[in-house]
Amino acid sequence: ETRQLALDLPVAERRGREDWIVSEANAEATLLVDRWPNWPSDVVLMIGPAGSGKSHLARLHAEASGARILPAADLARHDPIVLAATPLVVEDVGAGVDETALFHLLNAVRAAGGSLLLTAETPPAGWGVALPDLASRLRAATPVTLCEPDDALLEALLAKLFADRQMVVDP
Repeated sequence: ETRQLALDLPVAERRGREDWIVSEANAEATLLVDRWPNWPSDVVLMIGPAGSGKSHLARLHAEASGARILPAADLARHDPIVLAATPLVVEDVGAGVDETALFHLLNAVRAAGGSLLLTAETPPAGWGVALPDLASRLRAATPVTLCEPDDALLEALLAKLFADRQMVVDP
Protein backbone atom coordinates (compact mmCIF):
# COMPACT_ATOMS: atom_id res chain seq x y z
CA GLU A 1 0.00 0.00 0.00
CA THR A 2 1.38 3.38 -1.04
CA ARG A 3 1.25 6.07 1.59
CA GLN A 4 1.61 9.78 1.00
CA LEU A 5 4.42 11.29 3.04
CA ALA A 6 3.64 14.59 4.66
CA LEU A 7 6.50 17.03 4.33
CA ASP A 8 6.71 19.86 6.80
CA LEU A 9 7.60 22.55 4.27
CA PRO A 10 7.74 26.16 5.40
CA VAL A 11 4.93 28.48 4.38
CA ALA A 12 6.12 31.70 2.78
CA GLU A 13 3.47 34.00 4.25
CA ARG A 14 3.62 37.41 2.66
CA ARG A 15 2.43 40.30 4.78
CA GLY A 16 3.79 43.33 2.96
CA ARG A 17 1.87 46.31 1.60
CA GLU A 18 1.52 44.61 -1.76
CA ASP A 19 -0.21 41.71 -0.01
CA TRP A 20 -2.84 43.87 1.69
CA ILE A 21 -6.13 43.30 -0.11
CA VAL A 22 -8.51 46.26 -0.15
CA SER A 23 -12.26 45.71 -0.35
CA GLU A 24 -15.38 47.47 0.88
CA ALA A 25 -14.81 45.82 4.27
CA ASN A 26 -11.53 47.66 4.90
CA ALA A 27 -11.30 50.49 2.35
CA GLU A 28 -12.10 53.31 4.81
CA ALA A 29 -9.54 52.07 7.34
CA THR A 30 -6.93 51.63 4.62
CA LEU A 31 -7.44 55.18 3.35
CA LEU A 32 -7.19 56.64 6.83
CA VAL A 33 -4.05 54.71 7.75
CA ASP A 34 -2.47 55.69 4.42
CA ARG A 35 -3.13 59.37 5.20
CA TRP A 36 -0.62 59.34 8.07
CA PRO A 37 0.84 61.77 9.18
CA ASN A 38 -2.11 63.86 8.00
CA TRP A 39 -4.68 62.24 10.27
CA PRO A 40 -7.69 64.26 11.41
CA SER A 41 -6.56 63.80 15.03
CA ASP A 42 -3.49 62.53 16.87
CA VAL A 43 -5.26 59.31 17.88
CA VAL A 44 -6.95 56.84 15.53
CA LEU A 45 -9.05 54.03 16.95
CA MET A 46 -9.30 51.10 14.52
CA ILE A 47 -12.20 48.84 15.49
CA GLY A 48 -13.03 45.47 13.99
CA PRO A 49 -13.73 41.86 14.82
CA ALA A 50 -11.00 39.25 15.16
CA GLY A 51 -9.72 38.26 11.74
CA SER A 52 -10.71 41.52 10.05
CA GLY A 53 -7.11 42.58 9.39
CA LYS A 54 -6.47 45.08 12.19
CA SER A 55 -3.05 43.67 13.08
CA HIS A 56 -1.96 43.41 9.45
CA LEU A 57 -2.99 47.00 8.73
CA ALA A 58 -1.42 48.19 12.00
CA ARG A 59 1.84 46.46 11.01
CA LEU A 60 1.74 48.19 7.61
CA HIS A 61 1.23 51.52 9.36
CA ALA A 62 4.16 50.77 11.68
CA GLU A 63 6.41 50.00 8.71
CA ALA A 64 5.43 53.23 6.95
CA SER A 65 5.63 55.47 10.02
CA GLY A 66 8.40 53.83 12.01
CA ALA A 67 5.90 53.22 14.81
CA ARG A 68 6.55 50.86 17.65
CA ILE A 69 3.91 48.17 18.24
CA LEU A 70 2.95 47.50 21.84
CA PRO A 71 0.31 45.14 23.28
CA ALA A 72 -2.22 47.00 25.43
CA ALA A 73 -1.44 44.63 28.30
CA ASP A 74 2.09 46.12 28.46
CA LEU A 75 1.08 49.80 28.68
CA ALA A 76 1.67 50.17 32.43
CA ARG A 77 5.26 48.91 32.08
CA HIS A 78 6.33 51.89 29.98
CA ASP A 79 6.76 55.60 30.49
CA PRO A 80 4.01 57.31 28.45
CA ILE A 81 6.25 60.29 27.67
CA VAL A 82 8.86 58.00 26.14
CA LEU A 83 6.18 56.10 24.20
CA ALA A 84 4.65 59.33 22.86
CA ALA A 85 7.98 60.59 21.48
CA THR A 86 7.59 58.48 18.32
CA PRO A 87 4.58 57.08 16.43
CA LEU A 88 3.00 54.22 18.33
CA VAL A 89 0.54 51.38 17.75
CA VAL A 90 -1.20 49.84 20.76
CA GLU A 91 -2.86 46.54 19.92
CA ASP A 92 -5.88 44.91 21.55
CA VAL A 93 -7.21 47.78 23.62
CA GLY A 94 -10.54 47.07 25.27
CA ALA A 95 -12.25 46.11 28.49
CA GLY A 96 -9.69 45.46 31.18
CA VAL A 97 -7.07 47.83 29.78
CA ASP A 98 -5.11 49.72 32.41
CA GLU A 99 -7.17 52.90 32.24
CA THR A 100 -4.67 55.08 34.06
CA ALA A 101 -1.83 54.03 31.75
CA LEU A 102 -3.96 54.60 28.64
CA PHE A 103 -5.13 57.99 29.95
CA HIS A 104 -1.54 59.13 30.56
CA LEU A 105 -0.49 57.85 27.14
CA LEU A 106 -3.27 59.77 25.38
CA ASN A 107 -2.27 62.94 27.24
CA ALA A 108 1.41 62.42 26.41
CA VAL A 109 0.64 61.87 22.71
CA ARG A 110 -1.42 65.05 22.61
CA ALA A 111 1.30 67.04 24.42
CA ALA A 112 4.04 65.69 22.14
CA GLY A 113 2.05 66.26 18.95
CA GLY A 114 2.56 62.57 18.23
CA SER A 115 0.42 59.91 16.65
CA LEU A 116 -1.19 56.84 18.13
CA LEU A 117 -3.07 54.01 16.45
CA LEU A 118 -5.18 51.91 18.79
CA THR A 119 -6.72 48.61 17.69
CA ALA A 120 -9.78 47.15 19.39
CA GLU A 121 -12.49 44.61 18.71
CA THR A 122 -15.25 46.78 20.13
CA PRO A 123 -15.89 50.53 20.52
CA PRO A 124 -14.91 52.16 23.83
CA ALA A 125 -18.57 52.53 24.83
CA GLY A 126 -18.57 48.78 25.50
CA TRP A 127 -15.37 48.70 27.56
CA GLY A 128 -16.91 49.92 30.79
CA VAL A 129 -14.43 52.79 31.12
CA ALA A 130 -14.55 54.11 34.68
CA LEU A 131 -12.35 57.22 34.22
CA PRO A 132 -14.54 60.00 32.77
CA ASP A 133 -11.51 61.87 31.39
CA LEU A 134 -10.33 58.74 29.57
CA ALA A 135 -13.79 58.21 28.10
CA SER A 136 -13.72 61.81 26.89
CA ARG A 137 -10.32 61.42 25.24
CA LEU A 138 -11.38 58.18 23.55
CA ARG A 139 -14.45 59.96 22.13
CA ALA A 140 -12.08 62.57 20.67
CA ALA A 141 -10.12 59.87 18.79
CA THR A 142 -10.84 59.37 15.11
CA PRO A 143 -12.70 56.07 14.80
CA VAL A 144 -12.47 53.80 11.79
CA THR A 145 -14.11 50.42 11.38
CA LEU A 146 -12.96 47.25 9.69
CA CYS A 147 -15.96 45.10 8.85
CA GLU A 148 -16.23 41.35 8.58
CA PRO A 149 -14.53 40.27 5.34
CA ASP A 150 -16.91 40.38 2.38
CA ASP A 151 -17.06 37.71 -0.34
CA ALA A 152 -14.65 39.55 -2.64
CA LEU A 153 -12.08 39.88 0.13
CA LEU A 154 -12.46 36.25 1.21
CA GLU A 155 -11.99 35.06 -2.39
CA ALA A 156 -8.86 37.17 -2.86
CA LEU A 157 -7.53 36.17 0.57
CA LEU A 158 -8.01 32.46 -0.11
CA ALA A 159 -6.20 32.81 -3.44
CA LYS A 160 -3.33 34.60 -1.64
CA LEU A 161 -3.12 31.94 1.09
CA PHE A 162 -2.97 29.19 -1.53
CA ALA A 163 -0.28 31.12 -3.42
CA ASP A 164 1.69 31.51 -0.16
CA ARG A 165 1.77 27.71 -0.09
CA GLN A 166 2.77 27.44 -3.74
CA MET A 167 -0.62 25.91 -4.58
CA VAL A 168 -2.58 26.76 -7.69
CA VAL A 169 -6.34 26.33 -7.45
CA ASP A 170 -9.18 26.94 -9.83
CA PRO A 171 -11.43 29.91 -9.02
